[in-house]
Amino acid sequence: MYRKTILDNGIRVVTEHIPYVRSVSMGIWVTVGSRDEAKENNGISHFIEHMIFKGTAKRSALQIAKELDAVGGMSNAFTSRENTCFHARVLDTHVDVIIDLLSDIFLNSLFDPAETEKERQVILQEISMVEDTPDDYIHDLFSSLFWGDNPLGFSVLGTAQSVTQIDSQTIHKYLHKTYLPDKIVVAAAGNLEHDAFLEQVRRAFSIVPGRNGVPGRVTPAVKSRLAVHPKKCEQVNLILGTKSCSATDSRRYACMLLNIILGGSMSSRLFQEIRERRGLAYTIYSFISSYMDTGLSGIYAGVSRKNAVQTIELILREIRNIKKNSVDEAELASAKEHLKGGLLLAAESSDNRMTRLAKNEIHFGHFITYDELITQIDAVTREDIAMLAQEYLSSETLSLTVLGPVSEEDIPGDILSL
Repeated sequence: MYRKTILDNGIRVVTEHIPYVRSVSMGIWVTVGSRDEAKENNGISHFIEHMIFKGTAKRSALQIAKELDAVGGMSNAFTSRENTCFHARVLDTHVDVIIDLLSDIFLNSLFDPAETEKERQVILQEISMVEDTPDDYIHDLFSSLFWGDNPLGFSVLGTAQSVTQIDSQTIHKYLHKTYLPDKIVVAAAGNLEHDAFLEQVRRAFSIVPGRNGVPGRVTPAVKSRLAVHPKKCEQVNLILGTKSCSATDSRRYACMLLNIILGGSMSSRLFQEIRERRGLAYTIYSFISSYMDTGLSGIYAGVSRKNAVQTIELILREIRNIKKNSVDEAELASAKEHLKGGLLLAAESSDNRMTRLAKNEIHFGHFITYDELITQIDAVTREDIAMLAQEYLSSETLSLTVLGPVSEEDIPGDILSL
């Protein structure tokens, strides 16, 4: 059963009672991420994520870890372009402990200057690790190319230069400016009662004062771009991408189904053509990155240098084919079952249910039941897919990033024509 309460200061509390599980997953979500940063403080949201477990006025970092271990709990945090989340999962008998612990680290972390300096070195190593991992690094390169100067193109981790400028004082100022009550959602799913959970959350979070908001986000304009990044590595890594549905678009399920058919499953067109029939790539897949007001659809492949251009041309050929002929009923029916199966199987995890609760609240302000979700997926038609393909699979926004043992001369400048 779903329940929602808004505290007097604007913080939203959402819960889902799942009586047949023994766990409770709790997350404190803040609708602040790398998209809300400037170039000079890029990476600060991720920096805060690292620092949040480093000690409060009443708990050291070791005590935080010990308390979680003592109740068999699992805790973590993550930062994305639009959100930061601090979450944990425990047995239902330890809900009180996890509320007290998560609220303490969220509201009372010290961000000690010495700890901040140590963690900066860890983050700089993390940045270097990504840059040394081509199949990860190319996603940052593509985002930077596709979104241009808009903060959506910033790396979630930040850059070595920007992270070096972040200190304890900078973090405190940023938190005061951005971690506002109307940007906070406390979500929990599992074997818990809303009223009891709410009372504890209210006691902890009612101290958060309301403050003036921060500037709104700017939706980026996109256009077709090509970038080649020579790098000594074994493979050519490439991402071909275009504009796609936002997370709140009524056609988002059609976008998901088109993605599954194109390259989002083992039976997809690109996987079968490029890996299974031709053996050109070990890894090829398509993906969607959806944001509140926009999105992108991308295709990744890792291939040898001699097969790079051929692979790009085959991907473009499949895009043209979908635009010309759409998809058949059997493909669409199979993609629907694939999507529904993944969503319903994920529902067996209290962590996934908590995440879905929070995202529904952030994106729509209300809960979407699984029955509603299935109905919307089943309602997608071949015509819906065809209209999306015509709108989004366009030369006007189609962009390509290539990373590996190649030069600009290896990739034809007119290759992106559809």
